[in-house]
Amino acid sequence: MFTPGYWFESHDGLSLFSRVYAGPAAHAPVVLCLHGLMRNSRDFEDLAVHLAARYRVIVPDVRGRGLSARDPKPENYQIPVYLKDLETLMGALGVERAAIVGTSMGGLMAMLLAAMQPARVARIVLNDVGPEVDPAGLARIRGYAGKGAPVKSWAEAAAQLRSVFAAAWPGIEPARWEVLAHRSHRATASGDIEGDADPRIGDVVRESSSAAPDLWPLWRALERVPILVLRGALSDVLSEATLARMQREKPDLQTLTIANRGHAPLLDEPASLAAIDAFLGAGSPATPP
Repeated sequence: MFTPGYWFESHDGLSLFSRVYAGPAAHAPVVLCLHGLMRNSRDFEDLAVHLAARYRVIVPDVRGRGLSARDPKPENYQIPVYLKDLETLMGALGVERAAIVGTSMGGLMAMLLAAMQPARVARIVLNDVGPEVDPAGLARIRGYAGKGAPVKSWAEAAAQLRSVFAAAWPGIEPARWEVLAHRSHRATASGDIEGDADPRIGDVVRESSSAAPDLWPLWRALERVPILVLRGALSDVLSEATLARMQREKPDLQTLTIANRGHAPLLDEPASLAAIDAFLGAGSPATPP
């Protein structure tokens, strides 16, 4: 499937990139896919093609990742700035309302956007994230984010990726690790292969408060938003206790635990795809509830 790239300029002059899967018709309902902290739009290559049979799918590279420009001011690597970029993108593409699939940081972005501008968010799929981040997972992320050294081959890149995520994605075949490496790394002009995200993003995360912010008040503001939570059974970011509290505070919450996955499910698992299909199909992302 041909996927045109869409370039746009941020409010502060950065050149940013998004993939746009046209879908079956010009007025097809829209699904936004938002990636995690050190990731990029290529994480959704499988899911976006799958969804594009029914939806217009928009998958941005958040600033500092993928084909989007690195920010000369690393203090801008924060969710409020990312949301300004997302609002610019939605306005430029004429998207008034969308469903959102958000992995990790992308899920936090989805929740904040829905709380601030509820008319723009029809429903949300949260991929292994909630209003409370387990301290163990936060410490692990701070330990690796932006620290991967450049390597000389894609096999080395796959090995590097496996060293970080083997516990989260057990049982993945060697060939699949190289596919995932291509999604999270890029070749440089010098011939090296490096992580496809500004390493200073990791510095910003490490310099922030030692504790993640309390987002439970935000969660309560989402009582009218249909939400599906996918939790990796091995997750060290979204705990079972947090998911249980989310369910207590939002009785209509839909949840599914994905076996043999930690943080975060890859969204190519048959169970993940079936749950996302059923959840998105339960209501048109273009129509307010």
